[in-house]
Amino acid sequence: MSHETTRAIVSLTDRSPSISAAEIVAHLVPPRQFDGASLDNYRPDPQYASQTEAVEAVRAFAEPAPAARGLFRRRAASSSTPGLYLDGGFGVGKTHLLAALWHRMPGAPDAGTKFFGTFIEYTALVGAVGYQGAIKQLTGASLICIDEFELDDPGDTMIMTRLLGELADSGTKMAATSNTPPNALGEGRFAASDFLREIQALSGRFRTLRIDGTDYRRREVEAHAVVTGDLDPAIDAQEGVVSVDDFAAVIEHLATVHPSKYVKLIDGVDAVALRDVAPLHDQTQALRFVAFVDRLYDAQVRVVASGVPLDEVFGADMLAGGYRKKYLRAMSRLVALTLL
Repeated sequence: MSHETTRAIVSLTDRSPSISAAEIVAHLVPPRQFDGASLDNYRPDPQYASQTEAVEAVRAFAEPAPAARGLFRRRAASSSTPGLYLDGGFGVGKTHLLAALWHRMPGAPDAGTKFFGTFIEYTALVGAVGYQGAIKQLTGASLICIDEFELDDPGDTMIMTRLLGELADSGTKMAATSNTPPNALGEGRFAASDFLREIQALSGRFRTLRIDGTDYRRREVEAHAVVTGDLDPAIDAQEGVVSVDDFAAVIEHLATVHPSKYVKLIDGVDAVALRDVAPLHDQTQALRFVAFVDRLYDAQVRVVASGVPLDEVFGADMLAGGYRKKYLRAMSRLVALTLL
């Protein structure tokens, strides 16, 4: 019996989504590729002992604190360390470990008392409902996980520091990750120092854990984003809902959609096809594209493209600038998405 491909073509530029505070909170769970993430199925690279050590550290962090009684209750609570910071390069499994921690920690069956999101998702929540509204939404959580903590926006960092401080005071545990470029001076130890300095008053509440290793997405071969000369056969090979747009049109459209809504922009899309990819020269456009790539990666949406390979859209001047970490992360993820 012949198999007939089922495919629907849509355009991202036709979509102008909206998102409510409740929907933002509902999305504060691990990306679907980490639904089954656990400490048991994390596969440490045997060449790096710190990866095995990280598993045990996360396991210990997830254990409930010993119950304190009577006059010693307040002292025991204040002496605990409610924060864990996972420092390391791309693709060493930090997000897997963070998701495994989220799954391991106690919470309501609907995950209503623990949250997992990227830095931009938490700042988007503050932007949508205000600071006090965000506190109201998150207070009472047993755990707050922040993936890809960003240090390049002082205003957002201060807001998150204040937010996490209030939540920690109410008894919430916190865990965070951020990336260190593979060739960074000091192999990432300065990233941990930057993190602790920027979160200021919270620094004493975090234990920093260094995870060494190479990007698992490139362990076997130094890969590059797949590019095709004729996009139509690649589109025909897809199943489900496929968005087809010119790359330049998508970049322009992203400027009309708040980054908090990018998750809805790709809602229900199984593959994204981009025609005539070209280098980006405007940093604001590049940063919007990075945020868009993050949402594609979280949803594991396959990407097919023609033109310049997607991991080459960020120019040398961008990679040498202050947002280098973001661009390198996006490049790594674009390689993975075109190889799905």
